[in-house]
Amino acid sequence: MSLLWADKLACAAVIFLVIVTLCAIFGPMFLEEITSKPNLRGRNAPPFDLSKGWMFILGGDQLGRPLLARIIVAAQNTMVVAAGAVVASMIIGSALGLIAGYSRGRAGQIIPRLADVIMSFPSLLLAVIVLYMLEPAVGNLVIVLAITRIPIYLRTTRAEVLEIRERMFVQAARVMGASTKRIVFRHILPVVLPTLTTIATLDFAFVMLAESSLSFLGIGIQPPEITWGLMVSQGRPYLTSAWWLCFWPGLAIILTTLSLNLLSNWLRVVLDPQQRWRLEMGGKKNA
Repeated sequence: MSLLWADKLACAAVIFLVIVTLCAIFGPMFLEEITSKPNLRGRNAPPFDLSKGWMFILGGDQLGRPLLARIIVAAQNTMVVAAGAVVASMIIGSALGLIAGYSRGRAGQIIPRLADVIMSFPSLLLAVIVLYMLEPAVGNLVIVLAITRIPIYLRTTRAEVLEIRERMFVQAARVMGASTKRIVFRHILPVVLPTLTTIATLDFAFVMLAESSLSFLGIGIQPPEITWGLMVSQGRPYLTSAWWLCFWPGLAIILTTLSLNLLSNWLRVVLDPQQRWRLEMGGKKNA
C-alpha cells in the first residue's frame, strides 16, 4: 500500500477502478429496472437538472431513461467482456508460450506459427468478420476478442521462457532431477507472471476499446443489453441536440482506459527491481 500511495496517479486510478468494479457487480441488482423503463417526459433531459430526481443528474436518453443508471448498469457487460477476453487469452496464450519456449522439439516450432497466422489478420477486422457470421452475444464477443489477443501472451511468454530456461537455477533444478512440469510451473512461471500481469492490465484497456468499437459499429452487444460503446452509438444521431447522450458514456470509457494505463505503468515500475526503489524512496519521504 505504501508503494501505491507513493504514486498519486496510480492510487487515484485504483480508486476509480474499484468504484467501476463495484458498479459492475452491484449496479444491475438495484438499477436494472430503472434502465429499462421508458419515461417520455424525461426524453433527452439535460444534465444537472434535478427536477426529475437525482438519477437524472447526467440527463436522460432518447427514451427518458436516466443516463447515470444506464452507465452504472452498462459497466457490467463492458467489464465482463473485457475481463473474460483478457483472462481467456492470457491463460491459453501463456500455456502455449510455456510449451513453445521450454520445448526443444517440434512443438517449439509449430506453436509460434499459430501466433503468426492469427496476427496476419487485423484483430478488429477479424472480429468484425466473425461477429457478422455469428450471433452478436456476450459469449461470442468474448471468444472472438480472446482469440485475437492470444498471440500477445504467447509470444511474450515464449520469449521470456527462452531466456529463463538457460539460467543457472533452471539448470540446477534439471540436474537435481526435477520434472519438466515442476521446472515450468515452480521455477519459470513465477518469473514470467509479473510481465504477463502488466501486459494483461494494459490489454484490458485495449479489449474494452475494441468491444466499444464493435458495439459502436452495431455488431457488438445488441439491445436490450447495454454497454458503454452501445450507448455512444445510440446517442450519435443526437450529437447536435443532446450531446450528453454520447459524452457521459464516452467519458466513462476514457477514464477507465486512462486508469488502466496508469495502473499498468505502476505495476511495471513496482515489478521491476531496478525501478522499484524510486517508489520506495518516495514513500519514505511521504511518511
